[in-house]
Amino acid sequence: MKIKRIRTGIATAAALMAVSTGANAAVYDYAKVISSTPVVRYVTVRTPVRECWQETEYYTRYEGRRGSPGTTLAGAVIGGVIGHQFGSGRGNDAATIAGTMIGAAIGHGPVRRVDYARPVERCETRFRNHQEQRIDGYDVIYRYRGQKYATRMPYDPGKKIKVRVDIRPAG
Repeated sequence: MKIKRIRTGIATAAALMAVSTGANAAVYDYAKVISSTPVVRYVTVRTPVRECWQETEYYTRYEGRRGSPGTTLAGAVIGGVIGHQFGSGRGNDAATIAGTMIGAAIGHGPVRRVDYARPVERCETRFRNHQEQRIDGYDVIYRYRGQKYATRMPYDPGKKIKVRVDIRPAG
């Protein structure tokens, strides 16, 4: 008698559930997952890489003093007098002119060229490409009530999968 009451209660609950859920409502159950295979896609990823190196930079600087017009003139006069001492005849005129030019250059001031070198760091950004795997989803095969089904899911479902069961009258 007790068993009969339990069976009647289960049957009544099932009938009420079927009536209360309506014709379009869904019932959910669980199915066993047979396999879950990741769907892999390869993508090219572009990564910026900063590369730096040392270079030697060369430059020139001129050092020394620049004379005033007075020192240039004094140098020319002294150079002309010294040059005049070395020449005779027409060579005397050439030696005087050469002495004047050299004396003017010395009076103007010595200038010397100095070459420098210094290390400089140069940098540039380049891009490197590499391949990466991306998982687009999972191809899942599952068994529900003896039948095998397949679907693609965005995640790995694990050992069992929740399925929606539509109950409709045949007809």
